[in-house]
Amino acid sequence: MMKKLNLGLLLSVFLIVSCSKTDDDFTIPDTVDPDPNAGVHVQDFMWKAMNFWYFWQSDVENLSDTKFPNTEEGSLAYTQFLASESDPGKFFDDKLLFSEDRFSFFSDNYVELVQSLAGISKSNGVIFGLVRQKKNSSEIYGYVQYIIPNSNASTKNIKRGDIFTGVNGTTLTDQNYKTLLFGDSDTYSLDMADIEGENAEPNGTQIQLTKEVGLRENPILLDEIIEIQDKKIGYLVYTGFTNEYDEELNQVFGRFKSNGVNELILDLRYNPGGSVNTAVLLSSMIYGTNTEEVFLKARYNEKYQKILDDNDTELRRFFAEKTSKGTAINTLNLNKVYILTTTGTASASELVINGLTPYIDVVQIGDKTRGKNEFSVTMVDDRGNNYVYNQERTNKINPKNNWAIQPLLGRNENSKGFSAYTSGLVPDIVLPEDLANLGVLGDLNEPLLAKAIEQITGSPAKGGHTVELPIETMINSKMFSPLKDNMYVSDPPIVW
Repeated sequence: MMKKLNLGLLLSVFLIVSCSKTDDDFTIPDTVDPDPNAGVHVQDFMWKAMNFWYFWQSDVENLSDTKFPNTEEGSLAYTQFLASESDPGKFFDDKLLFSEDRFSFFSDNYVELVQSLAGISKSNGVIFGLVRQKKNSSEIYGYVQYIIPNSNASTKNIKRGDIFTGVNGTTLTDQNYKTLLFGDSDTYSLDMADIEGENAEPNGTQIQLTKEVGLRENPILLDEIIEIQDKKIGYLVYTGFTNEYDEELNQVFGRFKSNGVNELILDLRYNPGGSVNTAVLLSSMIYGTNTEEVFLKARYNEKYQKILDDNDTELRRFFAEKTSKGTAINTLNLNKVYILTTTGTASASELVINGLTPYIDVVQIGDKTRGKNEFSVTMVDDRGNNYVYNQERTNKINPKNNWAIQPLLGRNENSKGFSAYTSGLVPDIVLPEDLANLGVLGDLNEPLLAKAIEQITGSPAKGGHTVELPIETMINSKMFSPLKDNMYVSDPPIVW
């Protein structure tokens, strides 16, 4: 009999042993402990978590189950291995990661990481992309994608489409931008600029900004109902799959539904991902709430996949009829959706596109997406919970270890078994954003929104649009938040 586990619950216990466990005596099977006096407790946590959960565990020699036998000699070798790199971050990156892994990462402060997953960060509120200057390949400049409401930047004279070339009078380059924009200084001044030809040239204006601790970003940046001809079009700019805002997201769709919305434009241009569960809910709000229809199937590493298969564990997630709080999903029951994308569209955003494609016509407009179809989980030094973070167990986390890791656990495929989009999802209508005309989000003349409306109504946008300066973003500011372009689960399947 197939065991359909409730994957909406946080993992509180994990056990693959024949006897009962307590919080104090749990150890992952077939692993060895280091010398307790060696001062390698962070590296020990990282190795044990990665050895069991990491998607590419079998491809990394250092994570082999036979690398360190559970003997006195094995313990000595294991201790020496852990001590071979004193910096836990370098140990994680250099000793434990598979060469093709682009997305697993670590944090030396699990509190900051968890807050980031909830949309809370230290930020001045400017979300931007960075582009190389044509005149000098080492020089770069920034363009503002949007401003977070109620942030420090929202009180300043800076807006979407603005350009900057420096910080505190120093020109941005590919060598200094991390220090200048993402360094320790909480307050700095952006040197603003204008586009002249194909380059950005300073205009003498400076705007001072200050990063604030605990800034909350509501991912529902904009939601509107656009009435054109006989169409009622819902337009949603959604910037992150943050489950703390699931109820508010459902309310937006409730308003769409009660107002007779029959078309939807979902703007995921600046959405790097987030909660898998939220992706399921959003897709259900778009398509439907038939809980017998498969939205995705997860695949784990070879070792754990065999355990799950041997136990007939249900690894599929279905469309949902309720939120995690039990609220009925407001669904539009659409057979077509228009989704706006850029190279900053990643992970859970791509999951929505891929998961809906077998069921409805997904018209993707914009640029190719990032190409991230693996999911991760937040892991901390809580052996009793198999290293999986649970907010109800923070008092169980090793008080001597604040580090966390966000390793890739597996890969999601849609109901047809498709998951091969590591190079990105290619749009049906290619239309890169234009630095010469970035437009205002929600304005009917903003190029990508106008193109989607044109597809819905069949009427060409007034004047059309020719891209003069297509944006080729080298990186965006969200990649320097703890969340980055992560797609995460908080509820790996439980095997008893």
